[in-house]
Amino acid sequence: MKFVENVQILIFSLFFIHNNWGKLCELLVHNFFLRFCIYFFNRISYNENVLIILLVGGVIMMDTTVLWSNILDKIKLETNSLSFQTWFEETELYDLKNGVARIIVPYAIHKNHILMNYKDLIINSFLEVTGKSVDIELVLKEDIKEEEPSIVDSISANHPANSNIYNNENTYVNTNLNSKYTFDNFIVGNSNKFAHAAALAVAENPGKMYNPLFIYGSSGLGKTHLMHSIGNYIVKNSNKKVLYITCDNFVSDFVDICRKNAGSNNMDAIKQFKNKYRDIDVLMIDDIHNLVGATSAQQEFFNTFNELYNNEKQIIISSDRSPDDIKKLEERLKTRFNWGLQVNILPPDFKLRMSILNKKIENNELSGVVPEEVKEYIASNCVGDVRKLEGAITRVFAFATMMNGSDITLELAIDALKDYFVKTIVSKNKMDQVVQIICEHYNLTQEELLSKKRSNEIAIPRQVAMYICRVYLDENLTKIGIQFGGKNHTTVMHAVDKIKKEILRDDILNSEIQKMVNEIR
Repeated sequence: MKFVENVQILIFSLFFIHNNWGKLCELLVHNFFLRFCIYFFNRISYNENVLIILLVGGVIMMDTTVLWSNILDKIKLETNSLSFQTWFEETELYDLKNGVARIIVPYAIHKNHILMNYKDLIINSFLEVTGKSVDIELVLKEDIKEEEPSIVDSISANHPANSNIYNNENTYVNTNLNSKYTFDNFIVGNSNKFAHAAALAVAENPGKMYNPLFIYGSSGLGKTHLMHSIGNYIVKNSNKKVLYITCDNFVSDFVDICRKNAGSNNMDAIKQFKNKYRDIDVLMIDDIHNLVGATSAQQEFFNTFNELYNNEKQIIISSDRSPDDIKKLEERLKTRFNWGLQVNILPPDFKLRMSILNKKIENNELSGVVPEEVKEYIASNCVGDVRKLEGAITRVFAFATMMNGSDITLELAIDALKDYFVKTIVSKNKMDQVVQIICEHYNLTQEELLSKKRSNEIAIPRQVAMYICRVYLDENLTKIGIQFGGKNHTTVMHAVDKIKKEILRDDILNSEIQKMVNEIR
């Protein structure tokens, strides 16, 4: 066998080094070569001599790819499918020189997390496959100098998601978690890939990485799904105490103990409150922007945050905007929110919207009869809200059922959704819609309209927007002020009064405002 191996290596070398010899030997070794090629790549000791032969032959690129594929196979056996997909599926072995393996990872977060949690596993896998000890260096593609020729092909493996990543049974008592929200059914795309990776990193090492984790983005993009996924993962894989709570519920609990304590020294209620929010390992609080205006509650949350953070307990926060954009939130809270990692979930692109629709359709008995053009129609009209996207396909299914099980066609979908797209836009934050309408009418950007600039080209449209929000939407002055860049209520009142006077003597302005109001309704 040793002789055969040596001969095979010689033939392999000749086949690639000397083209003429390769042609002469082709008929003799073709089938033999194909059968043994993978065998030799797995069995050849990666010593300097063999590497020199392969380098001269020009197949180091193939050799390194096979090597990394074998390494990944070892790593996959030691990790669950979710961790493997998130941290290793998009990695590439760039080169292996002087005992150092340079591995390309997609994001900086991968570098930190892999080095902290999987470095020994990778090194041991190299040792097991090659018999050689190596060190590893994780790099981003942009770290690789352009003049350096890459000698690695991109490795892309399709590993099916494991629908059961949990090993032990546990309950959701007192966690407020929704068990249906997990990492397994969170659809990942370009707009949320970084947030998903950060969430999984926190779930695997709560309190150790990215504390606090601050997730922000518009409503309906998956922030709450990610938070529940983190909590469910931790509960199923550890004995840590987890609590998910909305900001409104936190404020409500705090107000309750203040009322109970009024006129008496109700220490039991205070102790119970502190135990609920501080005697835990992971606190997840949703919609933290609702803490604005609750001064006493902000103080209590500040104290709760400090105690949990100082004890290395994980804090996860979500909001519809970044910490710096939350007006009238105490600066010391903003500072603490910036201590950890902020991740933004962006609206899904067309490809991700199609993936979400396909996943939703898979769970419906009519999944086999939804034409591609129907899915594309829905995905093209629902651009910024996952809930709206899911609601649209549900509406189509219901409409088809009510039509005595009619086939789902593009015409049926258009008929079913003819009012849905308009109504769902109106049902969203109407002040956001006013901002959009004003910007389109006056040819301004949102940044300009919400800025502190006072030129007439910007100030008048801003005043019109405030007037519409006050008179037609019946919003309070404080909320309008916050919406328009943190203006105080007197500024809003002045703007409303000014436009009221202007429309009495300016019929054109009055007509324009009526047209814009009609767009809202």
